[in-house]
Amino acid sequence: MRMRFKPYAGPELRACPFHVNEPMEQRGKWNGLFARPDQPLHLELGCGKGGFLAKLAVRNPQINYVGIDLTDKVLILAKRNIDREYAQAGRPVDNVLILTHDIERIPSMLSGAAGDRVERIYINFCNPWNKKAGHKKHRLTHTKQLLLYREFLCENGEIWFKCDDEDLFEDTLLYLPAAGFEITWMTRDLHADEPDWNIRTEHENMFTEMGIPTKALIARKVSLPQEL
Repeated sequence: MRMRFKPYAGPELRACPFHVNEPMEQRGKWNGLFARPDQPLHLELGCGKGGFLAKLAVRNPQINYVGIDLTDKVLILAKRNIDREYAQAGRPVDNVLILTHDIERIPSMLSGAAGDRVERIYINFCNPWNKKAGHKKHRLTHTKQLLLYREFLCENGEIWFKCDDEDLFEDTLLYLPAAGFEITWMTRDLHADEPDWNIRTEHENMFTEMGIPTKALIARKVSLPQEL
């Protein structure tokens, strides 16, 4: 379902203390935006309505988080979910930032050469782009995207990935080693023996109710293949 334009989203986000209004101006400076800049930095790419990010960040105050999505009309829901989760926990929102940005252009806001260092990336239920073969290059786990993430991922930095789509998952198993990532853990049915650390997303619950198992993996940054 197409989400309607929300005229209040922009003003409310610009007034939000944990929303980054000009992300490209923070290139090389991300750690310094947090109350505790020495903490590890994790990203969620395509944070959507923010239910996953809100729960993850409030449970882990020792880690700083950045959630990225493409449009304000979705990000405003993330903002409100984060506000709600932290209020329930009786804590200030001091270890999570959110912003709108085109993830295919992520080097314009994050740069390892400029000093940004990310230890973990979460990608949950991204668009599989299955309609035409040429569209697959827009996948957030495509090799061309993974090579962009490498530039600011720390040595041994990780990607945590979940999806419902079998073709996307199987292709991602090929994309990762081609881009210099070693798959250290994977499952084709996350809920068959669900780890204690798993936080179910809105899409995860929806697909589970439809009887579609959640596929998941963890991959670690290693040396690039010789041919690259």
